[in-house]
Amino acid sequence: MATLKAALVRQSEDEGFSKLRICVPDAVPEAAGRLRAFLEAGRHGQMGWMAEREAWRANPAALWPEARSVIMLAEVYTPEADPMAGLAARDRGVVSVYAQGKDYHDLVKRRLKRLGRWLLDQAGGEIKVFVDTAPVMEKPLAQAAGLGWQGKHTNLLARDLGNWFFLGAIFTTLDLPKDAPEISHCGTCTACLDACPTRAFPAPYQLDARRCISYLTIEHKGPVDEGLRGLMGNRIYGCDDCLAVCPWNKFAAAARDIGYQPKVGLPELAELAALDDAAFRARFAGSPIKRIGRDRMVRNVLYAIGNSGQAGLAAAAQPLVDDPDPAVADAARWAVNRLRG
Repeated sequence: MATLKAALVRQSEDEGFSKLRICVPDAVPEAAGRLRAFLEAGRHGQMGWMAEREAWRANPAALWPEARSVIMLAEVYTPEADPMAGLAARDRGVVSVYAQGKDYHDLVKRRLKRLGRWLLDQAGGEIKVFVDTAPVMEKPLAQAAGLGWQGKHTNLLARDLGNWFFLGAIFTTLDLPKDAPEISHCGTCTACLDACPTRAFPAPYQLDARRCISYLTIEHKGPVDEGLRGLMGNRIYGCDDCLAVCPWNKFAAAARDIGYQPKVGLPELAELAALDDAAFRARFAGSPIKRIGRDRMVRNVLYAIGNSGQAGLAAAAQPLVDDPDPAVADAARWAVNRLRG
C-alpha cells in the first residue's frame, strides 16, 4: 500500500494536482458540533441545503460507510495579477478569481475521475469523487489529511501553496496509508479579518455567511440588506479580499491549467446592466457565474452602479426600475436614488 500511495502521488502530479494527502473518513469528529453551532446561529443564511443534509455533512463516514480512505487533493488557480486592483475601477465589476476562467467543477472533476480510474486499474476497490457538489466538509477533511489548515478566514491554506487552490476528494474502499493532520500556522496575524469589507468574521476561524459578500452575491436570493449594499463596492460575483491579503501567498504556486486564465476580466457595469436572460447565458457560457442567473447578476451590478459615485451610470440603472424581478427593480431604484441624491 505504501508503494501504491507513492505511485498515486506521482500520478496525481501528472494529472495536474499540486498536492495529495490522505485521511480516514471519520477524521473530524468535532466537525458535527461546529456545524450544529453554525446552523443554530443561523449563519448559513438561505443555504438551507446545509441543514437538510447536516447528518452527512457532519459525518463523512455516514455518506459512504464502506469508504476506508479519503484522498484529498489541491489544484492551484493562483492569479497572475493583484485581484484587488480592480476595486478602484468603479465603472467596472469585480469578479472573484476562481470564476474568471472555466468552471472549476468541470476541470477538477475531470482530473479526479482520471486519477480515480487509474487507482481502480492499479488496485481495484471502489471510489466516489466529489468537487464541492455533495455534503462533504472538504476543508476539515483536508486539514485532517495534512493538506493545509483552515485559516482565520475559514478557507484552507498551506505553507507551500498559499490559499489559491481548489479541493477535490476521492473516497475509496482501499485502506491507504494515512497522513498526519496539519496545525494552524496563522499565529497572531489578522490580515484576513481586517480586510473584510463587511466584517463577516465574528471571531477568528468563524464566518457569518449572512455578511459575506461571496454569499450575498452568489447564494442570497432577493434584496440585500441596505446596510450592506454600500459595503459591497463594485464586487459583483464573490469577494477575494481575505484571500488576497494572506501573507502565505508569497509561497503560492502558479496555476497549471490554462482553463483558469481570466476570460471575464473587468466587465463594464453599464454593459452588464443591459443583459437580458439570453444575453446573460451567452455571455457567461461555461463559467460558474452562469449558475446564479441573469436576475441575481444584474441585481449585483446595480448595487455596484449605486456605489460607483458616477452620476452618468444612473442612465444604465433607470430602465430597470420597473424590471419584472422585484430584487432587480429594488436595486435599480436604490442605485438611481443614490447617484442622483
